[in-house]
Amino acid sequence: MRFFIDISYNGSNYHGWQIQPNADTVQHHINNALTTILNIKIEVVGAGRTDAGVHAKNFIAHFDIDKSFDKKKVILKMNGFLNNDIAINNIYSVANDTHARFSALSRTYEYRISKIKNPFNINALLLMRKLNIMHMNLACQYIIGSKDFSSFAKLHSDNYTNNCNISFAEWDEIGNDIVFTIKSDRFLRNMVRAIVGTMIEIGDGKISSEDIREVVAKKNRSLAGYSVPANGLTLINIEYSKEILNGTK
Repeated sequence: MRFFIDISYNGSNYHGWQIQPNADTVQHHINNALTTILNIKIEVVGAGRTDAGVHAKNFIAHFDIDKSFDKKKVILKMNGFLNNDIAINNIYSVANDTHARFSALSRTYEYRISKIKNPFNINALLLMRKLNIMHMNLACQYIIGSKDFSSFAKLHSDNYTNNCNISFAEWDEIGNDIVFTIKSDRFLRNMVRAIVGTMIEIGDGKISSEDIREVVAKKNRSLAGYSVPANGLTLINIEYSKEILNGTK
């Protein structure tokens, strides 16, 4: 039997989602909690990977187990067992051929910028200067669609392709925060942080909104802006078909 597990975590204290040697990761803690509570070795498969310091509101992983268990009790026990910066939101059964990563239709990220210093808003980039949000939103139109985003990818990544299909990208001012929301079928390593860094240069007037079109076309990382810090980035949603969520596939 296969199950999806819905996880939220603050990534500040972790070296990303995926297990790595000599590093503290979220996946390690989830595996350890499930293995201890279910009394059988469990290794979860994540919907992707988040880099060190990146957060997630609704991260999905799957695991297989041949024995039945009380999902509500396991959720309660896991939330008592795990560190306070990791929470289990739900566990639900899915078809055995459903995959947390490959069955996903899209991922949505938010990047948050704070315009004022706020010690209770540490999951945001502090940027106490005015940005031209209108120009930044004009630039968003040039990254919408299916394109090669090599200019925003971490160098020497072993991707089979750098093509991604961005379906939504928008900047909003929400109180004292500026929030960038971006949705795509997939993301490259460091892609969102590099896009945000480039957009900030547009907001500062260092380059024009139209310049980002050429940055994309040239497929050259050195032409894009700097990579913003990880603390402002949060994976907010992973989309699956209704059939998967309803357990009918």
